[in-house]
Amino acid sequence: MANCPTPQNRINTRVGATSGAAQAGGDPTFGGSLPENNTSKKNYTAIRYGNDHGSVSFGHIHKDAAVTSDILLQASDGRHGLTMDKDGQRKGWTTITSPGNMSIKAGMDNVEAQDTIFINAENGNIDIVAANGKIRLQGTDIELIAVGEGGSKGNVRIKANENIELDADNKVLINAKTMYKLASAGRAEIVASSCMAIYSSIVRGVTDSVANRDSKVGGRNFQIINQ
Repeated sequence: MANCPTPQNRINTRVGATSGAAQAGGDPTFGGSLPENNTSKKNYTAIRYGNDHGSVSFGHIHKDAAVTSDILLQASDGRHGLTMDKDGQRKGWTTITSPGNMSIKAGMDNVEAQDTIFINAENGNIDIVAANGKIRLQGTDIELIAVGEGGSKGNVRIKANENIELDADNKVLINAKTMYKLASAGRAEIVASSCMAIYSSIVRGVTDSVANRDSKVGGRNFQIINQ
């Protein structure tokens, strides 16, 4: 028994091991591919406390042997946990995984005007992805604000593979200081059931007939640009 390693003096190392999730091409959250050049993490101070319900580990080395976790909190289901990684390809990462739902509830003692849940990425992007479902935003008001400058920043882009629908019980207002354009490769309709007002310093209508011969008031250049 004198030679039996204890949690305090055991070498915590995973050499050349690949996680089952990585081999199957599954979720590599707590696993992944082998580290570059087949180098493996190791330490001499890792310790774990737990039972059949769950565990907490300090200095845990993930199954791919490429990342050390400062703290790993894991439930009886290995897919259910939280890890705070310290090195490797996930240095400084905090990762939470859940095989079921994840719910965040806050602000029971706050008032409407307060900022209750705050997510701030000082650098980099924020990605919200529903690979097989919908993304819903619901609130008394919804604001999308882009604050970048210089033309390449400060933009709001909406793109759909099928349809974009705007439906308001009252008004839809579009205001552009320089230009706005509505274009369609097919049909276009503008309908007003009561009254329509169109105002401009110059109003010009151009048909596709100018493609063969310009009209006496011009219009062919406009047709070439928009055909």
